[in-house]
Amino acid sequence: MQNINKASEFLWDSGNSNKNLIKHNVSDLECEEVFFDPYKVILRDKLHSGKEERLVLLGKTKSERLLFLVFTQRNGKIRVISARDVNKKEKFLY
Repeated sequence: MQNINKASEFLWDSGNSNKNLIKHNVSDLECEEVFFDPYKVILRDKLHSGKEERLVLLGKTKSERLLFLVFTQRNGKIRVISARDVNKKEKFLY
């Protein structure tokens, strides 16, 4: 797993920008905020990793909203694939 602390930018392209806002009411800014949660949890997503490694992040936004994100890294940039509120089964992971 690459070190996400080395990633300094987020990659928002037409394929993922505002997708989570429409689907799950999670803004791009909220997605970025969880990466700065000092208590965030990052796990490998072995089931969905194919050509590139996918990671799962559970973390809180500045407003204390607990989110479940799936992301990958491309050329040192973080690309959020999916973001939503955690479900009851996932809360214990955080």
